[in-house]
Amino acid sequence: MKKIKKRGAIYGVIALLLCVAVYLNWSYIDAPEDLLVAEQTDPEDAAASAQDAADGADYFAASRLTREQARDEAVSTLKELSESEEADQTAKDEAAAQISALAEDSVAEANIESLIRAKGYEDAVVMIGDDSVNAVVAPPEGGLQAEDVTVIKDIIISETGMSAGQIKIVEAA
Repeated sequence: MKKIKKRGAIYGVIALLLCVAVYLNWSYIDAPEDLLVAEQTDPEDAAASAQDAADGADYFAASRLTREQARDEAVSTLKELSESEEADQTAKDEAAAQISALAEDSVAEANIESLIRAKGYEDAVVMIGDDSVNAVVAPPEGGLQAEDVTVIKDIIISETGMSAGQIKIVEAA
């Protein structure tokens, strides 16, 4: 019984640390310039991000950087836990599984964004959660139409296996 309570506490700590890392990254990093000031990225990456911002892709570049920073922080926290001598093997295995899931989500997000661009849309940023997918798409001239939403949902469904009800598509302003 004590072993079960201990595992529950460890999982609770993992979840709490992961949530805190994601929240802090999303709260304090608003734009690529903030990353350079905080010295959290390579100067060449920051220069490329600044150029993207100058080219009108500010929202998409900032969103990708924020998503990547939050994921990197979460992976770092989970890695520390998986390497901790104080954690039992079950907690280490769970941390490794979460790291693997985050990596799979990252690959899927990049694939979906590429496929959306391949269908002729200017840009998109996709965020995969546990039970949902959010996609922000640069609208074509005249805005997103029902057929555009269908094309984008089909891409997301084929790449994630989620249902249409779990997908939210938003037109970037």
